[in-house]
Amino acid sequence: MSGIRSNRIRAALITAPLVAALLGAAAPAGAATAHRAASLTCRGEGVDPGAQVRYRTEAVIHAPLRTVWEVQTDVADWPSWQPPVETARRLDDGPLRAGSAFRWTTPVPPNPATPATELVITSTVEQLRPGSCIRWTGPAVGEGLHIDGVHVWTFTRVEDGVLVRTEETHTGPQVDADVPVATALLGQGLEAWLANLKAAAEARAQHGPC
Repeated sequence: MSGIRSNRIRAALITAPLVAALLGAAAPAGAATAHRAASLTCRGEGVDPGAQVRYRTEAVIHAPLRTVWEVQTDVADWPSWQPPVETARRLDDGPLRAGSAFRWTTPVPPNPATPATELVITSTVEQLRPGSCIRWTGPAVGEGLHIDGVHVWTFTRVEDGVLVRTEETHTGPQVDADVPVATALLGQGLEAWLANLKAAAEARAQHGPC
């Protein structure tokens, strides 16, 4: 793959919370097994079964389920604990629920293939079970970039906290052009998101809201 094509794939994959600093890093350890695990579901619906680009990961968060759920579903507060999320706003009011929509943004750095731009992600909650799972879908659009994503989160009480699992798929001409690179970058983004969620929820459980 040419250098220009590689840069375009990398730019296309900077959906929040992919960070510019992650570009060019090695694939996460879980990337090699990303396709083998059964897909996560919420109310019977999962990620895009036809997508070539997919990644799944999980972590135990040492905090009450209510705390983890509140941190994750307070979309407007995402920028306070996810550095790559520049803005996030709900497009409806009240608790997050099926049919809720939100719009969030993250920067895309300049590279030889594309200028610096802002990636705008508009997500719609398709399925939700309070305290248990969320599934949202939506496009991520920037200058010359378009990715369609499906993202599932599940939350399960365990002895020492909450087991959080997440899986996401991407489709689109830029990501489909190089599946290994796209998968590695998607994995880096999900690992970062989960690590940030863990840090934020555990801090809140220990000290209360900042």
